[in-house]
Amino acid sequence: MDKPVSDANFRLMALGFKFRDRSLQRRKVLEEVDIKPGSYILDYGCGPGSYSLAAAEMVGKSGKVYALDIHPLAIEMVRDKASRKGLANLVAIHSDCATGLPDESIDVAFLYDIFHELSSPDKILAELHRVLRPDGVLSVNDHHLAEPEILAGVTGTGLFRLLGKGKWVYNFTKGGAKGGHDAER
Repeated sequence: MDKPVSDANFRLMALGFKFRDRSLQRRKVLEEVDIKPGSYILDYGCGPGSYSLAAAEMVGKSGKVYALDIHPLAIEMVRDKASRKGLANLVAIHSDCATGLPDESIDVAFLYDIFHELSSPDKILAELHRVLRPDGVLSVNDHHLAEPEILAGVTGTGLFRLLGKGKWVYNFTKGGAKGGHDAER
């Protein structure tokens, strides 16, 4: 499976994201996704947590955000930031693929700035398909890939179909693969 970047590279990336987030607030990007209070969110490949923290504020106390990353420093940073902001609804998960979440328990999954780095994207997409509710949304953003690469990469498995495109994100819903009933939270 995938391996985390070095600690030095991760810290450099996190610093770059800090500057990025000053010019464009992550909440603005998330406005293109239907996030409601009480939603359950999975931020897959959360990095230093820019999207996770914004989403945790948006879903409120009745919602939950799972921030998953392969890098131990990402998990440490997200936990620290969530603690400092008093966001008890954010849970960090250290993993290279499996979320450990129940089937059909997630309303929205983010796959932001990470798709181009995945060595086994089909395996990750299968896991995201498993945890998303039947009407759940997979939201993808990856400025390293052109639109045709994103569309083919996500829809090529048959698990997802394009729901809509915004200025910053592509939103997908479960495609022709089997659906199911709503899972309990």
